[in-house]
Amino acid sequence: GTVEFLVDQQGRHYFIEVNPRVQVEHTVTEEVTSVDVVASQIEIAGGRSLADLGLQQDAITCNGIAMQCRVTTEDPAHGFAPDTGRLDVYRSASGPGIRLDGAMSQGSFISPHYDSLLVKVTARAPTFAKAVRRMISTLVEFRVRGVKTNIPFLQKLLIHPRFLAGGVSTSFIDEEKSLFDMPTGRNRGQKALVYLADVAVNGPRIEGLVGEVGPIQPSLPSITRLSPLAASTGPHGPPEGYKQLLDREGPAAYARAVRERKGLLITDTTWRDAHQSLLMTRMRTYDIARIAPQTAHVLAQCASLECWGGATFDVCLRFLKECPWRRLQTLRSLVPNIPLQMLLRGANAVGYTSYPDNVVMSFVKLAKQAGVDIFRIFDSLNYIDNLELGIKAVQAAGGVVEAAICYTGDLTNPDEAHSKYNLDYYMALVDKLVALGTHLLGIKDMAGLLKPRAAFTLVSAIRAKYPDLPIHVHTHDTAGTGVASMLAAAEAGADIVDTAIDAMSGLTSQPSMGAVVGALQGTERDTGLDLEQLQDLNNYWQQVRDLYSCFDPGLKSGSSDVYQHEMPGGQYTNLLFQARSLGLGDRWPAIKRAYAEANRLLGNIVKVTPSSKVCGDLAQFMVQNNLSEQDVRDQAATLSFPQSVVMYFQGYLGVPPGGFPEPLRTQIVGSKERITGRPGAQLPKLDLGALRRELSEKFGVWVNKFDAMSSAMYPKVFEEFALFYNLYGDVSVFDTHVFLKPLEHGVERAVQIEPGKTLFVKLVATSSQLSVDGTREVFFELNGTPRRIIIRDQSAGKDAISRPKADPLAPGDVGAPMSGSVVELRVAAGSHVKSGDPLAVLSAMKMESVVNSPVAGVVAELVVGIGDSLSAGDLMVKINVAAV
Repeated sequence: GTVEFLVDQQGRHYFIEVNPRVQVEHTVTEEVTSVDVVASQIEIAGGRSLADLGLQQDAITCNGIAMQCRVTTEDPAHGFAPDTGRLDVYRSASGPGIRLDGAMSQGSFISPHYDSLLVKVTARAPTFAKAVRRMISTLVEFRVRGVKTNIPFLQKLLIHPRFLAGGVSTSFIDEEKSLFDMPTGRNRGQKALVYLADVAVNGPRIEGLVGEVGPIQPSLPSITRLSPLAASTGPHGPPEGYKQLLDREGPAAYARAVRERKGLLITDTTWRDAHQSLLMTRMRTYDIARIAPQTAHVLAQCASLECWGGATFDVCLRFLKECPWRRLQTLRSLVPNIPLQMLLRGANAVGYTSYPDNVVMSFVKLAKQAGVDIFRIFDSLNYIDNLELGIKAVQAAGGVVEAAICYTGDLTNPDEAHSKYNLDYYMALVDKLVALGTHLLGIKDMAGLLKPRAAFTLVSAIRAKYPDLPIHVHTHDTAGTGVASMLAAAEAGADIVDTAIDAMSGLTSQPSMGAVVGALQGTERDTGLDLEQLQDLNNYWQQVRDLYSCFDPGLKSGSSDVYQHEMPGGQYTNLLFQARSLGLGDRWPAIKRAYAEANRLLGNIVKVTPSSKVCGDLAQFMVQNNLSEQDVRDQAATLSFPQSVVMYFQGYLGVPPGGFPEPLRTQIVGSKERITGRPGAQLPKLDLGALRRELSEKFGVWVNKFDAMSSAMYPKVFEEFALFYNLYGDVSVFDTHVFLKPLEHGVERAVQIEPGKTLFVKLVATSSQLSVDGTREVFFELNGTPRRIIIRDQSAGKDAISRPKADPLAPGDVGAPMSGSVVELRVAAGSHVKSGDPLAVLSAMKMESVVNSPVAGVVAELVVGIGDSLSAGDLMVKINVAAV
């Protein structure tokens, strides 16, 4: 039997109970006495005596120390609540002095109807300290996946000083709250298999992918006149560049060095704007990081590498499921010698709206800490108040301020349509930016509208007035004039121009780096870059371009109609994809024409994120609903405009040059709030510390200050990313083939999850039989060990839903103004509504649209629910007009 006592601090024993059975602790007795208690009990029950078994008290001795840990499927973080589920992975540990008593195996199901005990682990050693060490090493080697266990709590308990000193009492666990600050297993191998299994069953679910990823795995090039050893980091790393000067002497010294250089300096945009413009921003960190060490050598004398900000932040989280901050930190570690540059949307940071001032200031500070050196700051309306906040944030963080004027129109064209954005307009804006203390002046031509003559005229005027101000020019090659414009800017006195590696240049991207370098070779403005070495880098990027062909919209040539529609290069491919997704691909020419009409309706504005999104949303809305420019003006008071359009007219982006067009603004805004002055100035301060604590509680202790900032920028997007990360882990470690394409059966692939740790994964089989619950089994070998993953087949049980259409002749029938998903309902059956009242919110491709009531009445029926997918024209709400 088992007799239990309590022992007080003076060593006095207090009897609790006696049980006429063997309890779970019997393994400790067996280990230190070498007596098989269970066998002895059975023999006694069979009639033998203690004396028959040689069990005399004076013959029983203790040999060493033993302790037992019970591994249970209980969650210590939630009051040791029992957990249930299948043991996806069960790997126990062993070794000298270790005994395991259990009957579980991989695949076992832990039911709520039985004890939560998995296994009893007993450690024996000559001393207490050695027994503890054996127990800890054994628990560390356990791998249990699929259910929560108390192993992290046991590990924390075993290393606690009070426990090791032997002075613990029954109140110890209640007193030591630190025991519950437990390490959490990352489960990287299992999470990787879950992702790969999901891709095997459901395919990749990355928006924008058309067809399959290219067949070639890009190979790293050898660099001409550079040994393989030199093309690495560490003691044989790259030569010094402008980064070292910047770190030693600061932003002002960097600006002086740029201005004093006779040759033209280059900023390479391959790592950001080039793939944003050509491949919908879908370039993964994996493929950039592979070529980073070679880039650090070949482009050592570049002014900067543009690698962050703009749309990359959003797309990393939303589509690529990567942490944008880790991307920046990775590239910073691989390129220690070239300044890294980001695109900052002024008061909009890297978002599509305004944020509280403390959020913008904190964002810039974190970006500087993570590796950004140069901040190109712009505002989507050239609104100086928004620009000023961005400039102050960068100055406070100690970064290089490159305040930019956004170029639109044609300053060399004197006709009325272009007279708004003339040389006087741009020079007045430059004066304000210089007065605010910019280190460099950026000219940001986001659509490729800066013709060679305009480039020469504008740069010449700035250089004449500000001879010591470094000028940095950015353009897109949409019309095919980009190289000519950059050469004209260089001739007029520009110090830096943006280009991209040849394979990632042209079309809606930046001009060709090789073309600019070659054109200036041997001249006073020689860039100093080696054309042969550039070609070596280009060979890699040519393969990468083929690899990402599944995101290439298939543009075959330049398009000079950009001078009519003025669409930014970074928006062109994304808007084309959105149009195709909404079933408007065959109407792309009409959307481009509508884009120009939308621009006029908005007041002939500067168009760059987020104002370009407003223009694009309005253009697609017009095409979907077959509205002309005049139709919009005539029906503005009753149309359900996209939410971005309404917010623009409310003033959430600032004030456009010349103000808002009337009466259109009044008709669209109606009684809604109008923002005066800088939008962010009116927003309350966000408690980022509280936000981080809230996110940690919700998603786990991995959430850090950078993640909290990601949530501040994009709350819903970060939440989706965090859920994905907790389920699948860090998928950025996969090569792009593995990330975007199901594994081939029987082929082993190596996945390096961190330096020195590699998983060897082989897809063995995928079940052809669908389970009754809509799941399939996927079988792997992970490091030679069989694994089974159960994945829900997303195509199972999906039946086509036929939805009624809104009757265009029935005033109370409200149809969906666009294809999308219902994300919010603002009314219920029986609600009284007025004309223009919001009924619901639709979302599609990052565009949200509030559906307003076209009439006054009573809601008779809500035909849709939250989460429903609708096509344009599907009936959403029926309103009884006569009920008013």
